[in-house]
Amino acid sequence: MKFSLVADTLSYMENTTKRLELTQHLVDLFKITPHEIISKVVYLLQGKLRPDHEGIEIGIAEKIAIRALSKSAGIPIVKIEHEYKKMGDFGQVAAKVLEQKTQTTFITEDITVERVYDTLYRIAELKGARSQDMKMKYISSLLNDATPVEAGFIAKIITSNLRLGIADYTILDALAIAFTGSKENRPMLEHAYNVCSDLGRVANGVAKDGILSLKNFQVSIFSPIRPMLAERIKSPQEAREKMGPQFAAEYKLDGERVQLHMQGERIILYSRSLENITNYYPDIVERIDKSLHAHELILEAEAVAVNENTGEFLPFQELMHRRRKYKIAKAVQDYPITVNFFDVMLLDGKSCLNMPYKERRRVLESIIKEDSFAKIMPMKLVKTDGEVEDVLENAINVGCEGLMLKQLESPYRAGARASNWLKLKREYRNELGDSLDLVVIGAFYGRGRRTGRYGALLLAAYDEQTDTFPSICKVGTGFTDESLDQFYQILSDKITIKKDPRIDTGLEADVWFEPEVVIEIVASEITLSPIHKAAMDKIRKGSGLALRFPKFTGRIRFEKTSENATTVDEVVTLYNNQKKIVQDERQN
Repeated sequence: MKFSLVADTLSYMENTTKRLELTQHLVDLFKITPHEIISKVVYLLQGKLRPDHEGIEIGIAEKIAIRALSKSAGIPIVKIEHEYKKMGDFGQVAAKVLEQKTQTTFITEDITVERVYDTLYRIAELKGARSQDMKMKYISSLLNDATPVEAGFIAKIITSNLRLGIADYTILDALAIAFTGSKENRPMLEHAYNVCSDLGRVANGVAKDGILSLKNFQVSIFSPIRPMLAERIKSPQEAREKMGPQFAAEYKLDGERVQLHMQGERIILYSRSLENITNYYPDIVERIDKSLHAHELILEAEAVAVNENTGEFLPFQELMHRRRKYKIAKAVQDYPITVNFFDVMLLDGKSCLNMPYKERRRVLESIIKEDSFAKIMPMKLVKTDGEVEDVLENAINVGCEGLMLKQLESPYRAGARASNWLKLKREYRNELGDSLDLVVIGAFYGRGRRTGRYGALLLAAYDEQTDTFPSICKVGTGFTDESLDQFYQILSDKITIKKDPRIDTGLEADVWFEPEVVIEIVASEITLSPIHKAAMDKIRKGSGLALRFPKFTGRIRFEKTSENATTVDEVVTLYNNQKKIVQDERQN
C-alpha cells in the first residue's frame, strides 16, 4: 500500500478539529487498507510500532533526525536547526527543506506503508556503538525517496510529534463504521481492546473477519487487561443506595496498582497504564512465587511502600523513588514494599472476568499464602452505614486512603468505570475538599518569583462521550519552587505549537501541551462557569463547571494516562452531590 494514501489522510486530518470529520477520514483510509497491513497503519496512527506494554519504541533523538534530514536535503544542519526553531514542527521543516532539495536521487524505491513501518521497526531494534549512524542511514534512505508531504509525516512519526487530535476511542469508532457498518458496534470492539490492549490486533481481526472475529479475543497471559475503574462516592449512605443490602469493603491503599502475570517461573508486571514495570520491582519477581499456588495467573495487586520497622504504610511518593533507570537495587533496599492482592483475572488458562466478585475473592484466598511480603487486601462484608464507617476508620488509622466498595455479584468489567466498584476516600467526606485527577493542557508564564517558569497551569477533565479534554480550572497554588522546576522539565517535551484539537476551553494559554500529564487537585467547591467547558450545557445552558480555589496536592499521577483522569460525568455527579448537601443543610 502506498504511504502517500496515509500521508494524504493525515493532511486532511491536520486541517480539521471536528471529531466527526476526523473519524470519517479514518473510515475512508481503513476501507482502502488491505487487512494484512491494517495493524501497521493503526500503530503508525498511534505514533508507535507495537502496543505500549511491549515496550518497543522508535527512539529517534531530534539531533539524529536533523542530521538525517540534512543529509537527504543537502542543506547544512545549522540551517535546518534555524528553521526548526522558527517553525516549531519538525514535520513542517522536513517538508519545506525537501521542496528545496539540492541533491538529486536517480534511483528511488516506492515509499509504502510496509517499507516505512519495517524500517522504523529495524531502527527500534538497533543497539550498540554504531546504532546512531545506522538510524541516521535508515531515516535518510526513507526521506530520499519520499515526497515532501510523505517526508513531513515520516518526520513527525519518528520524532513522536504526530498530533492529530485522535485517541484510541476515535480509532475504534472508525473501525466499527468501516468494517461493521455502524458506530453502534464500537462496544464490541472496545471489549476486545480492553481484553488484549492491542489496537492493531483488534483492527486486523475486524478488518479480516468482521464482528465474528471479536469472539476470539480472550484473556491471555502476558497480554495485559485494561483495568476496571471505580466511581467515587462521598458517603456510606450513597454506597448503600447503589450497592444493595450487603457489599464488600476493601482497604484502598496509597500505592501503585500492579497487574501481575505469571506462567511457571516467568513473571511480568504491568502498571495501571499497562507499562511494563517489571524492572522497578525485582523483589516481587524474586519473592512472590513462594506465595502463589498456581502455574498460570493474572492477578491485581497494590504495591505499597512500608516502614520495615513498624509495618506502617508510607505515601505513594515514597514508592516513586523506584522509578529510575539506575541503582534499582539500592531503591529496592531503601524503599521496601508489600504486595497486596485484591483480584484474580486468569487462573490456569481459565478467565475469571465473568465470575462474581465473591467467587473471585474465594479463588484469590485459595491460591495465595500470605506472609510479610505478600498479602491479601483486607476486606469485610458490610450492611450498615456504621459498619462502613468502622472499616473506613480502621483503614485510615493504618495509613490507607479509604475504601473500595464492591458488589458481591459483579463481574470484572475490563476497561470500564462502573458503579459495581465505588471508592470512598477520606477527603471525599469533606463536601468542599474533593480530590480530582486532572490533565495539564496549558500553562501561563509566571511573574515575580515565578519569572522564567510557569506560574499557573490550565487543567481539564476527560469527556468519555466526545473523547475530548474540556478545561475545568486554572491552578496556581500548592506549588513549591521544586515542583515548579519539575513541571517545567516534565512539560518541556509536551509543548505544541497549536492547541490540540481534543482540548476545549474558553481561555487562551501562553503555552499549550499534549494532554498527557495528570496531577491531583483539591478544591473548595464546584461552580458554574461561562469560560470552562467541562460539562458545558449539562447543568445550565451556556455554562460549564469549574473548580473554585483549586490547589495542587503535590502529587503527579505518573501511573495514570489522560484517559484515566477524572471524567466529566464524575464532575457532574460531584456537583449534584454538593448541591444536594447544601439543600439538605438549608432544610435543616
